[in-house]
Amino acid sequence: MKFEMNPKIEEAWTIPSAFYADSEVYEASKEKIFTRSWQMVAWLDHVKVPGSVYPFTLLPGCLDEPLLMTRGRDDVVHCLSNVCTHRGNLVCEGAGTENSLRCRYHGRKFGLDGGFQSMPEFGSVCDFPKDSDDLPKVTFRDWRQFYFVRAGDGHVSLEEVFKELEERIGWLPVEDFVYDPDGKRDYLVNANWALYVDNYLEGFHIPYIHAALNATLDYGSYRTELLTHGNLQLGVAGSGEPAFDLPESSPDFGKRIGAYYYWFFPNLMLNFYPWGLSVNIVQPLGQGRTKVTFMPFVWKPELRDAGAGGDLDRVEREDEVVVEMVQRGVRSRFYDRGRYSPERESGVHQFHCMIAEAMNRE
Repeated sequence: MKFEMNPKIEEAWTIPSAFYADSEVYEASKEKIFTRSWQMVAWLDHVKVPGSVYPFTLLPGCLDEPLLMTRGRDDVVHCLSNVCTHRGNLVCEGAGTENSLRCRYHGRKFGLDGGFQSMPEFGSVCDFPKDSDDLPKVTFRDWRQFYFVRAGDGHVSLEEVFKELEERIGWLPVEDFVYDPDGKRDYLVNANWALYVDNYLEGFHIPYIHAALNATLDYGSYRTELLTHGNLQLGVAGSGEPAFDLPESSPDFGKRIGAYYYWFFPNLMLNFYPWGLSVNIVQPLGQGRTKVTFMPFVWKPELRDAGAGGDLDRVEREDEVVVEMVQRGVRSRFYDRGRYSPERESGVHQFHCMIAEAMNRE
């Protein structure tokens, strides 16, 4: 199915409702969007010391790809397929430290770089081993303390994705922010993943849906800036609310910024508050089912409970209710497309254009 989007927001109609409601379109989006995009999967603590192994599933319920991060004894990090090249068993079943990887099904052994090392009862096998007996390497890159992987071919480097963020808030010591496991939250939403992103990408609904959040922000000054691979919503703090202590080199110096809401295509939100960072990952579980994970990385704990980032759970619950109602609405036989507010929905329009480009690409 081809998706046509008018690049002029004043003339454009929203993406057809089939993108949210059609199961075949959802299946196609897995390969066309998610295998080709960068996905955050780990951070430094997961593979901090030589010998570290960290198995994980890339986008459970969507791509369901078993992968493995390792740090070799030579201190080099790798991302590998976690599927044994003999009969397909999972090689590594738990995080920890190892000197090598051994499949417990039939004993095939690999180095922490994925290279084949040995296999019992294979002495008479012809033309063995070959390069295909190594664990396949998976494309990965690091940014600050975070690791990202890409399961398929892509045309954008991770450095390009974060270039404009670094130019804007590169002064923040993100690599020193401390993960708070007790603050992690998973939310299940009965709606298509893209509807959740739509809702995130505009502040238009804040006065109507988020009364408490609206009280912490200056809605009249709220604005969206389009970036090359995502966008930034800039939240100006209301009177008396916490704001960043900005360096003079910042383009926002002199303003009372309460939040930098960054979104990167297709499903990553990096929400920077004066207390630190909330990483939000939107994970599709099906055409009408989504898991949203909030992971806090704390910089200034004394500011944790105040301002725009003070009660994220309440904001999330309010968003869930309205997004689930929209999911019901887009299934209606009487609805297909709507129009955009150029003043308030430029981020949503950009997202829909990026979806169309990705879905139409061969």
